[in-house]
Amino acid sequence: MNIEEDIKWMHHALKLANNAQLQGEVPVGAVLVQSSKIIGQGWNQSISLHDPSAHAEMMAIREAGQTLKNYRLINSTLYVTLEPCSMCAGLLVHSRINRVVFGASDFKTGAAGSVMNLLNDERLNHQIEVTKGVLGEECSAMLSNFFRMRRAEKKKLKQQQKLSNLD
Repeated sequence: MNIEEDIKWMHHALKLANNAQLQGEVPVGAVLVQSSKIIGQGWNQSISLHDPSAHAEMMAIREAGQTLKNYRLINSTLYVTLEPCSMCAGLLVHSRINRVVFGASDFKTGAAGSVMNLLNDERLNHQIEVTKGVLGEECSAMLSNFFRMRRAEKKKLKQQQKLSNLD
């Protein structure tokens, strides 16, 4: 575990999260690395693809499977800006990823320690090393700013609807 390496890849994941934000998606980015090389990357695309499973982790893992021509992604590390949900955590276990590094904790749906911990559940046949909080403030700020802007847009839309109803 090398903190400089973790920071480098988390910066890359933040750039991917920006892709999601530019598409109007929740800004989450993920990059999967093996032997210091990217084998898969992705960002949230659930809205644009009309696919509730199109989370950043899912997109990165799908790409990595195609890159390696294997459904087992052993000796790899996933860097993701937000703590994985239960769907993604299950995928990580099935993929046999060795390590997950995430930035912001998710106290509503996090499955890597915040709400539940599927990644280290000894009842499962694979456990994953977890490092949390890498560039956590930057990751949290990106998400908070996104949702603040979204709330402001909804409020503005409601106000416009009220005004048009007065006409």
